[in-house]
Amino acid sequence: MNKNQWWRATRTVIYVSVLSAATISCSENAMVTRPAPPEAQLTTTQAATAPANAEVILKRMAEFLAKTQQFSVNLSDNFDVVQESGQKIEFGESRKITISRPNGLRVELEESSGEKHIVLYDGKDITVFSPSQNLYAQTAKPGGIDEAVRYFLKDLHMRLPLAALLLSRFPAEIESRTKSLDYVEKTVIDATSTHHLAGRTETVDYQVWIAEGAQPLPLRVVLTYKNAEGQPEFRAQFSDWNLAPKVQDSQFAFTPPEGARKIAFQAQLSDFATAGTESPEQPGGQK
Repeated sequence: MNKNQWWRATRTVIYVSVLSAATISCSENAMVTRPAPPEAQLTTTQAATAPANAEVILKRMAEFLAKTQQFSVNLSDNFDVVQESGQKIEFGESRKITISRPNGLRVELEESSGEKHIVLYDGKDITVFSPSQNLYAQTAKPGGIDEAVRYFLKDLHMRLPLAALLLSRFPAEIESRTKSLDYVEKTVIDATSTHHLAGRTETVDYQVWIAEGAQPLPLRVVLTYKNAEGQPEFRAQFSDWNLAPKVQDSQFAFTPPEGARKIAFQAQLSDFATAGTESPEQPGGQK
């Protein structure tokens, strides 16, 4: 598998994961069956007892994130890339996300290969910087984080895993998408009591572990692309949540380092090429 093949496959999986993150929502609340104890060799499954209200828990998490004006969090991500042979290969990356609503977003990314990237938004410009190559792409996009993220994904076709979690409209997104939602169990992640929920959308099965208590933060997310060949998964572990980070405007603005070269986003190059093929009679294209 050469580098270009890997990048195309990786970009496909992660782009799907980005869009599918917005599909976490709720419409039903049922009981999940638990596996029978192997030592008992039971032929029936055991239902989880007295499940909490999964819909309420998920909605509370979404509203809490949407209303939090500033936060930072570290993520450890792993995702499957299905090969032509059908074998699934796992890749990973680590990220630190810093949010300062309404206009500040900073994502520091390190791939499992060691390659690093930074995504910045300051309310005016979206910038992606590659320190190892000293290259950056930048485009103007006023309007706040929600508008910038939507433009980043849908117009620039860039990757930003679990982007929906960053949006102020996250509660509305989860309200509209999920077809079913179950409460699995209460469990513990990193010494924190959590609610384990499982939901389904038309294209994705997801699981989310949400901290119990006054700060219902997501601690783990698993997405399974049930309609994709090989049913690849995306997994993210959250750590070091900080709901009062010390932030400055300079953290979200980009100052090119010495010798940095500016390039265009690939989507912008494609748009330019398309525009160049239009006939002189229709310079603006058909509307």
